[in-house]
Amino acid sequence: MNQRAGLFLAGAIVLAAGLLSGGLIYFIADEERESTSYVVVGDTAYPVDPTRSKAYVRQLERFGGKAAVLFDDFNRWFAGLWVGRALGITVGWISMAAAAVIFWIARRTPK
Repeated sequence: MNQRAGLFLAGAIVLAAGLLSGGLIYFIADEERESTSYVVVGDTAYPVDPTRSKAYVRQLERFGGKAAVLFDDFNRWFAGLWVGRALGITVGWISMAAAAVIFWIARRTPK
């Protein structure tokens, strides 16, 4: 087997393993609960994420400016990629990107 065929085989293995493991993670993982506190109005309790309240955002902007609010949003989004069902989707995308790079390298190698 030449180097080019070996790289194509490696790319196919990375793609298959990544998509299978990503799908397995997606279907096995539980969906994460975002709210950690409750607000009671009347007789009903409503789940609330304390870090998304107007008071929290106002305090964060007061201490760090608008950049702190943007970085906080980015940090929460990025951390959310590695938990629950989103982890399965992230693993699938990373495996597709890695396989694409390997396939690209295989196409560029001489026969």
